[in-house]
Amino acid sequence: MKSLTAFFKVIRWPNLVFIILTQFAFYYLVMQNLYSSTDITLKLKEVHFVLVVFASVCIAAGGYIINDYFDVNIDLLNKPDKMIVGKTMPRRRAILWHLILSFIGVAVSFYISNALHQHFWWLGFSNLIVVLLLVIYSASFKKQLLIGNMVISFLTAWVIIVLVMSQFQLNFTLSNEAEMLLNKENFSKLLRIGFIYASFAFIVTLIREVVKDMEDYIGDIKNGCRTMPIVWGFSVAKVFIAVWTIVLIAMVIILQFYVLQYQWFVAIIYSLIAILLPLLFSMKVLIIAIDKLHYHTLSNIYKFIMFMGILSMIFFKIYA
Repeated sequence: MKSLTAFFKVIRWPNLVFIILTQFAFYYLVMQNLYSSTDITLKLKEVHFVLVVFASVCIAAGGYIINDYFDVNIDLLNKPDKMIVGKTMPRRRAILWHLILSFIGVAVSFYISNALHQHFWWLGFSNLIVVLLLVIYSASFKKQLLIGNMVISFLTAWVIIVLVMSQFQLNFTLSNEAEMLLNKENFSKLLRIGFIYASFAFIVTLIREVVKDMEDYIGDIKNGCRTMPIVWGFSVAKVFIAVWTIVLIAMVIILQFYVLQYQWFVAIIYSLIAILLPLLFSMKVLIIAIDKLHYHTLSNIYKFIMFMGILSMIFFKIYA
């Protein structure tokens, strides 16, 4: 029982649930609603969609394990009480689990590619690259200035991008010209919505990664890391976070003016209360932040903002 509990902790099961929630919300609330009013169907059928989610979860779980494997020395200083790999879970077993989960994720991705023939050839190779990026990130990138932050931010956005790309190939498989034009119009809408949510996920993750670097400063500096707080200092890191938070605030405000023309009043109120106000509050916490507790609180605020952003997809179901 203790080993099972340790396993679920090391794979960050709440984060995996969040990945599942994000992909299910985007598929059922955004993609299906966008195409439900036309005769054009989604290229990614439900059975294959579920397999895409399963592959994403396996690859992410393997990534969390390999990250903890390489972070043993850092975690001894930053969070000794929460360590799993090297204590409850032997390092050899961690590597084995990483290989098993990553293999399953990539194998399932190639199975989907084969099942859908040429239309999905990219999925298996893309997820193989994701696995390699997670390994290189854990071993090297995360210790370098901004590179690791950017990689993780992109991989977070990838959870949505992979679903948008799944519909792209349909433009080349329809023989009817009218259907092709209709699908291009729908795909254009899907691309815009996907870009908004992927950008939101990228920016929030980028901010949160820098906040976590500030929180883990002591262990990182003693293990030769070159994160932003170490290389440029906390003041510059705070300015970096503030600038990107202002970008997010601007995005939210602009989007509210855009949806105002469609009279999505409930969605506007939701965005102002659940996303804009927490963003403003995060700026206040950022200004006064001086210790690890402050940065941990700030990290949780951005996690909440991410969650509320994903939940906003429900309005495509309500207003579609």
